[in-house]
Amino acid sequence: MTYETSEPLATPMADAPAPRARHRPRWNKVPEVTVYFWIIKVLCTTVGETAADLLNEKAGLGLTGVSALMSAVLAVVLVAQFRTSGYRAAVYWPAVALISVVGTLISDNLTDNMGVPLETSTTVFAIVLALVFVAWYRRERTLSIHSVDTTGRESFYWLAVLFTFALGTAAGDLVSERMNLGYWLSAVLFALAIAAVAVARFALGLDAVWSFWIAYVLTRPLGASVGDYLAQPTGDGGLGLGTVVTSALFLTVIVGLVGFLSVSRRDVIAPERAGRRAS
Repeated sequence: MTYETSEPLATPMADAPAPRARHRPRWNKVPEVTVYFWIIKVLCTTVGETAADLLNEKAGLGLTGVSALMSAVLAVVLVAQFRTSGYRAAVYWPAVALISVVGTLISDNLTDNMGVPLETSTTVFAIVLALVFVAWYRRERTLSIHSVDTTGRESFYWLAVLFTFALGTAAGDLVSERMNLGYWLSAVLFALAIAAVAVARFALGLDAVWSFWIAYVLTRPLGASVGDYLAQPTGDGGLGLGTVVTSALFLTVIVGLVGFLSVSRRDVIAPERAGRRAS
């Protein structure tokens, strides 16, 4: 079933043309932020890192060719996502996994193919993401993920997600190179940063919307550090599982969790809850 409602309309005056109803999907297009959300998000981020490395190394297409291929696949999945009438775990999460790969490849292309310094790419991605948020808020008067219920809001949402992955990739690589902590300590550092955001949110009253998006950016380098730690050779500070095993392992867990959520629908935001929590 599809669920649509119209904005409330004033009673038209006699002989005056009736105003045109503005229709919007009734169901939110993104999941509730639960523990499942953050687990799958980090897993998708890890897959984004290891899958990008795997395709670049094994496919023989080069970084540019892999980027074009994955962008095309992402476009197909996003079309399916936009055509749904509400959040569907089996469509939404593949889009997140693919956009994590594409976001990683965008950053890697700038660094490896174009020689753009990580300081520059990190700054540029931060500015672009800020501009997306400004445009989103000016148009919709909200950045809340509890009210992603129109095509316009969903477009801004996925654009923001793309640049959070690109920014997280560049910033994570910059921190790792500058501090030279290694994969495991880098993961601990970013986990502590996310914990600090959680404390600021629940103990100090940091705005919920900004807490979410800051944590969303930080999960990218966290997942990448975990992925690199598992996949990279022991001589480079990793566990030596390889990109194939690591990608397959995390994809298996993702598929299992997405299947569970598709059946249980525990992360579906009901319309009345979305309306109360929108900001």
